[in-house]
Amino acid sequence: MRVLVAPDAFAGAMSAVEAAHAIREGWLRRAPDDEVDLAPMSDGGPGLVDVLQATLGGELLARTVRGPFGEAVPASLLVVDDGDRRTAYVEAAQAGGLHLSRGERGEQASSYGVGELLAAAVDAVGETGRVVVGLGALGTNDGGAGLLAALGATADRPLDAGAAGLEGVTEVNLGPARARVGGVGVRGACEDASLLSGLFGTTKAAGGERGITEERLPGVDAVLESWGAATGRRVALEERTGAGGGCGHALRLLGADLHDGLRTVAEALDLPARSAAAEVVLTGEASLDFSGRSGRVPGAVARVAADAMRPCVVLAGRVVLGRRELRTQGIEAAYGVADLVDPQRAATDPGGALADLAARVARTWSM
Repeated sequence: MRVLVAPDAFAGAMSAVEAAHAIREGWLRRAPDDEVDLAPMSDGGPGLVDVLQATLGGELLARTVRGPFGEAVPASLLVVDDGDRRTAYVEAAQAGGLHLSRGERGEQASSYGVGELLAAAVDAVGETGRVVVGLGALGTNDGGAGLLAALGATADRPLDAGAAGLEGVTEVNLGPARARVGGVGVRGACEDASLLSGLFGTTKAAGGERGITEERLPGVDAVLESWGAATGRRVALEERTGAGGGCGHALRLLGADLHDGLRTVAEALDLPARSAAAEVVLTGEASLDFSGRSGRVPGAVARVAADAMRPCVVLAGRVVLGRRELRTQGIEAAYGVADLVDPQRAATDPGGALADLAARVARTWSM
């Protein structure tokens, strides 16, 4: 029997790659003759580079870039050569993620380091190459101004000082940034579909978690509206331009296309074909509940499995959703570690606890 394992990261406990290996170890303990195919997943946020390298291989290039407040932070990009062209994968959160800003000083956080990573990726793939930028879990809210500054863009206001530095901006020169990218194809892998500004803008959607106080949200949103007007009002109204605190807008100004991050990763991993080749598809995450961020990867994997007419089963840290809610997402069944082991074991040995759960699930689902 062939089993496809495509989990998300178990936030705070395991990366997606670690979770996939734990599930395989537990499954094979119960069904040693089964063939287990690992396809750890990401929605474009933290872990993107790791999950793609786990399947695609490629070369990791280490770089040091600016963090959200100007500090030096380590980062890496993955370069994959398929024979026809080179593709570089960039994880924007490595330069400007919430884990670096700690959800504070959202008005000052800059995406400059994201632009440095993009520049390194452009150099790595050459004029005929392609760059995919994951725009999930960023702590910046500067409309991608810092990203553009790192590539050479200039304005009548500082572009590398976060949203606070953009107030009053009226003139922007994007020519040097566009020339820096040249003819390289760029795609933004977006975690959300928010706009740059307005009721459905990035500030209203996620400004609070980036450290912008409630009373400042309207003011910062107005700054990004002015930024959009100064750089291209038509572009600013496009879906997903608010991804990554507005880095999606910056990428669109450079000629990039913006796509759903989950779909982009699924395509890169050839998830539809691998699902069709399996008898059952397993996915998972830390908590399958009613929160807004819960179920993104499991739901996406379940849709791919449904298209291939394969059952999708979730292994999670805990499961709050009932059978009706699971069925609406196309999930056949869901099992929680919390229902199997005591909380202390789950906290001290999350990989072992997940493996035990996988062994238990294999009793039901393996032929």
